Amino acid sequence: MENDAPLKFIADAMLGRLAKWLRILGYDTLYSAKLDDLALARLARIEKRILLTRDEQLSRLRGIRSVLIRSDRIEEQLLQLWQEVNINLNQEAFSRCLVCNAPLDAVAKEGVKDAVPPYVYSTQEQFSRCPECGRLYWRGTHYEHIQRRLTALLSR
Repeated sequence: MENDAPLKFIADAMLGRLAKWLRILGYDTLYSAKLDDLALARLARIEKRILLTRDEQLSRLRGIRSVLIRSDRIEEQLLQLWQEVNINLNQEAFSRCLVCNAPLDAVAKEGVKDAVPPYVYSTQEQFSRCPECGRLYWRGTHYEHIQRRLTALLSR
């Protein structure tokens, strides 16, 4: 994998929560609990993705870059990836859909007036929409909570 290529991941069925956090951090991360080991390895190889797995045997497959995730705790999983593949825990969060993995599009505030609660509309200025599933995102209390968790993680 080229050094300047953006990191892309594919996570096995045991790492759905990690996949979501990587998407929160803005990383292109494929995840489906329905993919078997062969499909995971094939996609990792074809799309030059780093395979994230808790399965020691799967992590030893040749021809793909993989990381055997050792912990069950999300903070330790993210720290391991920071140490082993140099993920950036400081980058802009919420640039990808947490469900579809698609890059989000900015949406004008006026375009979401009827799609969000009145309080959200009156207190938020920036909105994003997933072009695949249509899900809307804004920086509410969930964003602040995630920022606090990442700050705590970085201070370790």
